[in-house]
Amino acid sequence: MQRARSLDRLRSATEPFDLLIIGGGATGLGAAVDAAARGHRVALVEQSDFAKGTSSRSTKLVHGGVRYLRQGNISLVLEALRERGRLAHNAPHLVRDLTFVIPNYSWWEGPFYGVGMKVYDQLAGRLGLNPSRQLSREETVALIPTVETNRLVGGVVYHDGQFDDARLAVDLAQTADTLGAVVLNYCAAAGLIKEAGTVAGAQVRDLETGAEFAVRARAVINATGVFVDTIRRWDAPGVPDLVAVSQGIHLVLPKEFLPGEAAIMVPRTADGRVLFAVPWHDRVVVGTTDTPRPAHTLEPRALPEEREFVMEHARRYLAKDPGDGDVLSVFAGLRPLVRSGAATDTAALSRDHTIVVAESGLITSTGGKWTTYHEMAEDVVDHAEMVAGVDNRRSPTETLPIHGWTHEPIGPKNLRPYGADAGAIVSLMQAEPALAAPLHPRLPYQQGEVVWHARHEMARTVEDVLARRTRALLLDARASVETAPAVAQLLARELHRDRAWEEAQVLSYAALARGYVYTDPASTDRSAPAV
Repeated sequence: MQRARSLDRLRSATEPFDLLIIGGGATGLGAAVDAAARGHRVALVEQSDFAKGTSSRSTKLVHGGVRYLRQGNISLVLEALRERGRLAHNAPHLVRDLTFVIPNYSWWEGPFYGVGMKVYDQLAGRLGLNPSRQLSREETVALIPTVETNRLVGGVVYHDGQFDDARLAVDLAQTADTLGAVVLNYCAAAGLIKEAGTVAGAQVRDLETGAEFAVRARAVINATGVFVDTIRRWDAPGVPDLVAVSQGIHLVLPKEFLPGEAAIMVPRTADGRVLFAVPWHDRVVVGTTDTPRPAHTLEPRALPEEREFVMEHARRYLAKDPGDGDVLSVFAGLRPLVRSGAATDTAALSRDHTIVVAESGLITSTGGKWTTYHEMAEDVVDHAEMVAGVDNRRSPTETLPIHGWTHEPIGPKNLRPYGADAGAIVSLMQAEPALAAPLHPRLPYQQGEVVWHARHEMARTVEDVLARRTRALLLDARASVETAPAVAQLLARELHRDRAWEEAQVLSYAALARGYVYTDPASTDRSAPAV
């Protein structure tokens, strides 16, 4: 996946693409894979990096949604459980079975949640994982040694999926590229092209050079997440908002707070959400919240009250109370939820996806969640085929292997998320032994990975490497800042940048990473937490 080659293909196209997709998150990348797999000519442009926004800031779960079961949204649970099974089959290098424990502190919780999880198992059918069951107090402690034992009476165990969201996004981009799609990051849509009132493409700006050019297409898909209403107003200035923005945050703690391989699920918190403490990349991710936000941004920040809320629940369910100094990173993401009348409680809004086709033919796809990205992709491409007037073709992606697909065991733990590419990365480091050196003593990555990111995964900045190609920013924000100069130097060599570029990248990344360092909420600004 080479950016220069993709940019040349985009600029030199003499015929309209069948589909132009604006947005490189889960929705857009899924649509690009689906449309290219059907044989359509596809282009995708992303204003920043792939999965820069919501799609790299999830709870890292591929799940049916226990909360949606409680709400009675059985259709969404069925869809998500079906897609969970498909994703586990299509990306086995990124998706794994994870054990969850619901600790019970009242006698009625075991039977109550036990019945609910049996229904969850039955809905999954043949795509289900291991069955749920009730646990004794001793069995609960054996699975979660650090669970709060005061008043603990037992638990319920069930199984769901876990994945690495940003790595899946990169693999989807590579899958689309392999299938013939033109996929570009740092290439922003600057306006829509309209002919006789019909959307016929977009004016696009290469953010690395500032050059603008037209990209014509038979249909345009707006897959920009929380930004969809901005694109919709380019088409129809007076259109009402489709999306309500909700913020969710997560704290990342050292492994010692949840040393086993099982996760904790709290089925109902004070704000009505499910809360998780999940082992991930030898850390513990705790979250999330559901806070309505008045506006969208590429870099949301956790509010003080959100951090207090998550920390309070972490202390309530863990025997060892984490302190402020234990938090390795705090990250926030914005959910694009489809509005329902005048509702202001985002926790009550549906997580179903929605597709809207404007009079001009502009197609907007929003809502949904990572687990159901494949279903969303099929749906929006079905619509786009009709708008574009191209052949209606059956999607072959239900069993399509995603880039990196392998069931072969991979030795080095840090290389497992690369799947089938791991061997080539090892060969790269064998050819240049200095690249086998670790990036940082507190991070599980090697220098050779950075070179691979630049050569094969379209990494263009230090942030691309440390936030998404690796997950260093989330695993240890301070350590990621300390290793930024080494990453900048490696990238500069690969991308032919000068010393001034390196220094600017280090400064830019340090400023961004300050927002991920946990501090005392009482002394923190609401928009940009300080170190």
